[in-house]
Amino acid sequence: MTEAGMIPKMSVRGLTRHFGGLVAVNQVDIDLHAGEVHAVIGTNGAGKSTLINMLSGEIAASSGSILLEGGDVTQMPQPRRAKAGIGRSYQRTTIFPEFTVLENCRLTAQAQAGARPWRIWESAQHCAASLERAHTALARAGLAPHAQRLAGSLSHGAKRQLEVAMCLATEPQVLLLDEPLAGMGAEETERMLELLQELKTGHAVLLVEHDMDAVFRIADRITVMVNGSVVATGTPEQIRVDPLVRSAYLGEEEHA
Repeated sequence: MTEAGMIPKMSVRGLTRHFGGLVAVNQVDIDLHAGEVHAVIGTNGAGKSTLINMLSGEIAASSGSILLEGGDVTQMPQPRRAKAGIGRSYQRTTIFPEFTVLENCRLTAQAQAGARPWRIWESAQHCAASLERAHTALARAGLAPHAQRLAGSLSHGAKRQLEVAMCLATEPQVLLLDEPLAGMGAEETERMLELLQELKTGHAVLLVEHDMDAVFRIADRITVMVNGSVVATGTPEQIRVDPLVRSAYLGEEEHA
């Protein structure tokens, strides 16, 4: 449930993106709260990936606003949004396979912290703060036993867990997860769902995912997009019975 008395971690109003004459995202409103997994679903081409790229700062908005804990980040570039507290994962694995699991997390933690010019003589590998954040992130993601393994040797599911850990190492307020269950088997999916359930404590989690069984199990709130626009937002129970969603997305016809 949403943490009572708290403003949204992220609040989006009228977010729109044009690519020439194509409106990829059209007047989207969405609120992300700590304590919730908020899933965004829709068919291919619905605008989900464009939306998550706009929220993370990788694609600029044509119009609309994005507030992070009440502060306007709409014009911020991606690196500044990451430092402000927005973490994200990608559809495709973006780890450093030749480095250890721990080094992957340490590098993202250190990138978030930035360089300290008065400590240029200190080896980056011995930055205590970055190492602590990396170890903490791995523990939360369930990867602490694998800290010294090469990242490239992990299973597919563990690599996806590592991506989440790398996000956590930046100490984000908002987690934007783009299809984290893609390509997973049943056992790996269960581990990831358990992780997401745990991570929503203290974080706002936006989940873009095609696995509908998983979405309806894990999501506290669901937004449905069709052709770049939001057609419904509500609890999983509300979305299941929404006639517009059943017709436009689930492909079901109402019968008299």
